Amino acid sequence: MSGGDNDEEVDGGEGQTELERKANDLVRLALFTENRRVPLRRDEISKKILGSSTRQFNAVMQRGQEILHKTFGMELVELQRAAGDNLDDQDAELLKGANGKKRAIPTGTKSYILRSILHPKIISIASTPDPEILQIEKADLVQFAETHHTSDHGEDTGPGVSGCILGWSQADEVGSVGLLYTILALILVDGRTMRDSDLRTHLKHLSVGPSSPLPLTSRTTSAQSLTLDSYLASLVRQGYLEKAHGGSSASNKRGRGRPAAHSQATGEDGANAVEWRWGLRAASEVGEQSVAQFVAEFMVNVGAGGEAGSDEEGAASARWREEGRKRQFDAVMKGIERAAAGAALQDLV
Repeated sequence: MSGGDNDEEVDGGEGQTELERKANDLVRLALFTENRRVPLRRDEISKKILGSSTRQFNAVMQRGQEILHKTFGMELVELQRAAGDNLDDQDAELLKGANGKKRAIPTGTKSYILRSILHPKIISIASTPDPEILQIEKADLVQFAETHHTSDHGEDTGPGVSGCILGWSQADEVGSVGLLYTILALILVDGRTMRDSDLRTHLKHLSVGPSSPLPLTSRTTSAQSLTLDSYLASLVRQGYLEKAHGGSSASNKRGRGRPAAHSQATGEDGANAVEWRWGLRAASEVGEQSVAQFVAEFMVNVGAGGEAGSDEEGAASARWREEGRKRQFDAVMKGIERAAAGAALQDLV
């Protein structure tokens, strides 16, 4: 991944050893930063990893990417500025050339996140329960119970036993990630921008109200739960959502100029309206295509209602049923694209 600098040559065994050390330090820093769910900025890499050797950025980044690919199945990707983003007056002035004309706006933000490069089929296989793995995990659970003198001796699987290589029951913040994807889907089908009052109304229909406790994980106690406001604030801080003030885009959307019933109380009228849209991290980590496919698959499967068919139907009937679902899926995808302000859905950026 190019950083726009000319790299210093790294010659000899000592130079290669130094490059390897810096690349390993970069990987550790990237993993640590990702655990906090915040972007890794280029100036932080320069300060903590490169020191005075800032011209080695490209070489260190390339070697770090190789380690991430081979060892962790991940990559560092630079967050990209949205095409319609506005620059402030100072940045706009800096982009003017000698003749006063504006130069092309750079899309890179010099901020990076870690993203999985595992193929979806690998993730699917790793998430499928395996009897042998299940037996090993249950045996480990019994041994743990005996060693720590707990009452659980493995009569059931328990929350930490799944039989999968990827044990989602032990994953971080599975519930909150599911809620995030739901919010991203709601914003996408509302023209890519949603008023705060509309978002809260939809979430309330899903039993997610202002005072509803939102658990961080499946094992979180009520005392550790988040409120909706603090959860949304964390999504903004992590870069998944952007919160904007000013009702221009929301009020100009087709049929969306009607102010909310409680706008006077919340200040959501005119220029004080609060709107939500996707953040840069959501565009790079999740992608509009993936969210649209999730929504379409959910709607088609719910519409099918458990219509599995019988063995007597034969291959022809099974093919007909599958083709019908494919047509339904395509129709829903087109509907989502129309709802997303009519613009083509974007893949990962």
